[in-house]
Amino acid sequence: MTTIGFIGSGHIGSQLARLAVARGYDVVLSNSRGPETLRSLVEELGEHASAGTPAEAAAAGDLVVVTTPLAAEATLPVEELAGKIVIDTNNYYPQRDGHIAELDDESTTVAERLQKVLPTSHVVKAFNHIGAADLTGQSLPAGTPDRRALIVAGNDPAARERVAALVDEFGFDAVDIGELAEGWRAQRDMPAYGPRFDVAGLREALAAAKR
Repeated sequence: MTTIGFIGSGHIGSQLARLAVARGYDVVLSNSRGPETLRSLVEELGEHASAGTPAEAAAAGDLVVVTTPLAAEATLPVEELAGKIVIDTNNYYPQRDGHIAELDDESTTVAERLQKVLPTSHVVKAFNHIGAADLTGQSLPAGTPDRRALIVAGNDPAARERVAALVDEFGFDAVDIGELAEGWRAQRDMPAYGPRFDVAGLREALAAAKR
């Protein structure tokens, strides 16, 4: 796997792209405003980076990161994402996204909603409970004591395993918490959301989560 597509290239997307190019991946960046608005980021990232439309980023990516406000789900290139692993970094913020009844009453999760939008893709929740600056600031080699841990959740075990490997490659220990329905344990306002935990600490925070 050599190319990662990005649908959304803001705080989280740009930091993940920096981690990717530093490890030899090609990245194709996109946003809602057009490729020309990403020129400075592409120049910073260098020869392994290019910009395109969301459909172009989806088509080019062996693996695709979706990191957008929830309203943008309706515009995602479903056909180009078919059969691909899609990493969902998103969280629900009512002040940004407006109130969404099924998220307010916690009858579903952000990633489960995305999986319904992308029924032929393999959605994996990851990188949603860490601040953007910490993605590059806290990345450490495998085996480092007290290395930060991050969750992965997804309905496809093989997709979870692939994303867990990427989390490790990007500098964090991966904690597999199972299917997408378990992703609520690391969503906004839960103990695991935000603080830096190693594997043991993250498992404790996940266990302490209450709906």
